[in-house]
Amino acid sequence: MEYNRTLSSAMAFARAGKLEEWIHLYLLSDGNNVPFSEGLKLFPRHYLGPAEMPLSLFQRACGPEEHMKWRVHPGHFEEKVARLMQAIKADPDMPPLIINYRFHEETGLPEFELNDGNGRYEAYTRLGRTHAPVIFWITEDAEYQRFLQEYGSYFA
Repeated sequence: MEYNRTLSSAMAFARAGKLEEWIHLYLLSDGNNVPFSEGLKLFPRHYLGPAEMPLSLFQRACGPEEHMKWRVHPGHFEEKVARLMQAIKADPDMPPLIINYRFHEETGLPEFELNDGNGRYEAYTRLGRTHAPVIFWITEDAEYQRFLQEYGSYFA
């Protein structure tokens, strides 16, 4: 099976039961995020997707705003988003967003951390898209079961 940075490739890997392999191939090459790949390898994870999900469920974790977990220079971020908007218009077969799902027992609320694809998320939003392809990773078995109960219909 040949890797490509596209949603189509991720879907082919997923159908073959090799979604985790695609994620690491992507992160170690086109995704340019070796630390994220290495971190994912520290524990067994559940991987689901790709699936079209409502963007309204998620928020960026990277950007120029002060509240962002990973802050970047405003000019760099705007240039990246503009390039991505043009790329999406030219070829919508973009890699899926990669999101970690956790459930907080204290608050009773789910948390979605957008680990890869913050620029694509922003480009989709600015282009007026309401849904985007997403891959989820989940560490805890109980959270995985809760996720399937709540969001499993997106993967049917």
